[in-house]
Amino acid sequence: MLDDLTDSGGDLYRLVAKQSSPDPSPGLPVPVLSLPDLAPDPDLNDRITRTMEGLRHHVDASVIEWLHRCLAEHRKAEDTIGAGPVIAVVQAQLSSVSALTRNASGPLADQLTSLVAQYAQFVAWMCNDLGDKAAALGWYDRAHDWAMEAGDASMAATALSMKAHLAWSVGNPTRTVRLSEAARWHEGRITPGVQGMATQMTARGHALGGDASATLAALDTAERLIRRAAEHPEDEPSWMYFYGETWLAGQRGMIMLDLVERTGRDASQAIAPLELFLNQLPATYVRDRAWYGACLARAHSAAGDLDAASQTARTFAPDAVRLNRYAADDLRTLHGLLSRRMSSDPGIRELGEVLQCA
Repeated sequence: MLDDLTDSGGDLYRLVAKQSSPDPSPGLPVPVLSLPDLAPDPDLNDRITRTMEGLRHHVDASVIEWLHRCLAEHRKAEDTIGAGPVIAVVQAQLSSVSALTRNASGPLADQLTSLVAQYAQFVAWMCNDLGDKAAALGWYDRAHDWAMEAGDASMAATALSMKAHLAWSVGNPTRTVRLSEAARWHEGRITPGVQGMATQMTARGHALGGDASATLAALDTAERLIRRAAEHPEDEPSWMYFYGETWLAGQRGMIMLDLVERTGRDASQAIAPLELFLNQLPATYVRDRAWYGACLARAHSAAGDLDAASQTARTFAPDAVRLNRYAADDLRTLHGLLSRRMSSDPGIRELGEVLQCA
């Protein structure tokens, strides 16, 4: 169990060694990420060792702080190299952190239980990213339970928001709206950023159902909340590190794309925010850039600009195949559409080869 914690430090963090799912692209290079700052100093390493071996009955604040750092670095690693190489490490650490709660009491027990909830929420996200929606739902339920036990309203609301995301991903608009609205039952105890995340999920549900007016109203509310959050980012929980006005531009583009494809609205309403978002999103968010790039390709296709759709799809296809199965699936669907309308275009054949389309 100690190795599950301390293996994540060191000069080279070879997450792939812990990979728990098959590499979706066997011919591509193994992802490797350097995280030299995670290695604990000798004193902290001794504290962790004694805690995990039972030589010290109670975890202390320095160990908890280090575990928070580990989780934060794992989240950023997953942004860059995807869920496959990361999930086994995080699951092992979740088990270790959960074991620590048995010997903790008072405020430290609440802090550890909240941390376990954060680990469970992250595991759920990665399960969904890897296509295991049943496991994702189970882990979101556990994250919500642990958050409620710890009195962590922001994580409880986040878990409900992410369950709404899961409902959206399987095309259930009603459940998406209801779960995202339930996340806001904690209003008054959660931050504006967490409220904004829940509200943009409500917009996603309405867009999926083709309700334009409800979609736009929810988006406007989400933007106001995210602007409030940007005024005091230090008050937001650590897992909201990625969520701000730039990110909401991407959400707006994706949400508007759902409306375009369901109601025939002007596709430029999706293209402009998606282009803005991709221009501002750091290159380290490789997995997410693949998804939003696929959305942009679909938006160009909906606008009737097949050349732009083909070019955009070719730009993002390699990372989609390597790191984002949902983006790759969308691009394969788009490839089929473009093949029927641009069958002699060499770019379409090139796209098909990258996507491994027949």
